[in-house]
Amino acid sequence: MTKWNKKASLVMALLFGIALIVSACGGGGGSEPAAGSGSGASNAKADEPAAGGDGASDAAAKLKPYKLKLVYEGPPQPDEALVEDAINKILVKKINATIDIAPIDWGAWDDKVNLMIASREPVDVLFTAQWNGFAKNVAKGAYLPLDDLLQQYGQGILESLDPKFLEGTKINGKNYGIPTNKELASAGGIVYRKDIADQLGIDMSQVKKPEDLDAVYKIVKEKRPDIIPLYSSGGMFNAHYFAEYDFLGDATIPGVIMKNGDDTTVRMAEDLDIYKRYIKIARDFFLKGYINKDAATTQLSSQDAYKAGNVFSTIEPMKPGKADEIANAAGMPGKLAQITLTGKTVATSEPAGAMLAISSTSKDPARAMMLINLLHTDKDINNLLNFGIEGVHYTLNGDIMTPTDKTSRYSPGVAWELGNQFLNHVWNTEAPDKWEQFKKFNEGAKPSPGLGFVFNSDPVKAEVGALANVIKQYQKAIETGSVDPDKVMPEYMSAMKAAGVDKVIAEKQKQFDAFLANKKNGNG
Repeated sequence: MTKWNKKASLVMALLFGIALIVSACGGGGGSEPAAGSGSGASNAKADEPAAGGDGASDAAAKLKPYKLKLVYEGPPQPDEALVEDAINKILVKKINATIDIAPIDWGAWDDKVNLMIASREPVDVLFTAQWNGFAKNVAKGAYLPLDDLLQQYGQGILESLDPKFLEGTKINGKNYGIPTNKELASAGGIVYRKDIADQLGIDMSQVKKPEDLDAVYKIVKEKRPDIIPLYSSGGMFNAHYFAEYDFLGDATIPGVIMKNGDDTTVRMAEDLDIYKRYIKIARDFFLKGYINKDAATTQLSSQDAYKAGNVFSTIEPMKPGKADEIANAAGMPGKLAQITLTGKTVATSEPAGAMLAISSTSKDPARAMMLINLLHTDKDINNLLNFGIEGVHYTLNGDIMTPTDKTSRYSPGVAWELGNQFLNHVWNTEAPDKWEQFKKFNEGAKPSPGLGFVFNSDPVKAEVGALANVIKQYQKAIETGSVDPDKVMPEYMSAMKAAGVDKVIAEKQKQFDAFLANKKNGNG
């Protein structure tokens, strides 16, 4: 493995400051803050022996040993313990901590995280995003406000992260998540098996809109009946990145505007023409056998579906190298390609599209923030967590990775969730200038009128909870085409009304109007 990050001076300065704070508290007793205290005071102990000979290690030794639990959304890996050990060798020197990597697989995420939050299970760092309940969980008190912690222990984040990310993800003026340093623009499209398209003589350049996929999938179904033309495990064309909805901070709470327009009236997505158009396409494709029959219930991610080898295409959020990312994670490098089918937009959903929060059950929030800071600044820790161990899971030439026979033993495929993507190595099947392409991709994106607004769901917490149950019952079945929308949509809308959707829409409009007025007056 390469030597640990040479930004040790920054870490040393941060840790030295922590040591001063601890010594100033007197006694050196190092009592732990209560779970969820959010004080930012690490459980330091001044008389711990030095963990190493350099300044950063000496400063780290003044901290009491602590085990950090990191929970993110992604598939567990066979070599997880091996990677934990490699990360710990660096973490102990830097912040006198070890790590418990605790991924939750895609299909099980919602249920397990909701249970984790409800049961107050001790967790330190937890993945969150606007599309999987960020604002709802803030209202539940699941995450700590991070502003003070960020100033004390996140200087590396503040130096490396575009301020738009932090400004665009605040709720009531506070940050509850640290966004991944990644692309800011958003687009929707498909990823597909280029090798199969070439084999069947399909000209994918003719695909300009979702309806054009009908002719493609017809050929795939006829000539390769062993292949699922379009694999889905959820939102299909009505995902926020594809339909260009702005959910105004949390895609699990009803009420949208369009990112690509100027209308600021909040509506239910189901009332929009684009929703109805995409529902019609999904139902047509499902009836023709283009979509997997278990689309409404499967827990298999698109990455795992490709790995199974019987999938032609998936609907994905687009960015440079998206197809290569999935292909490498699925162990099929070079076999996938991508087509973008929407314009480029930017809303709060993009900076808030992947964040790391500190759980209110953390027993050492300061140490949790130190870990997040390292994921944004330390190249070795970042790449270990995302790709495994150099010489075991990949070989490295400069910043270019080549797979080994053990790559599949540690390949989470979730680098976009964890820290600073601009620190990531690049696979040999990806464009060497991938990160330059990311920067260009961000240029020229149309900003949503709601950019920077995040809905505070606290005033309608009860309604949001009731609506979540209704959405869980109906939405995936409708949006994957698994049921007849003409029959089921009226029932769905009736249940939404009964659960209080009108009250939620009205509250979201009220808050959004106040945001727009504040912005117009030069205060936003």
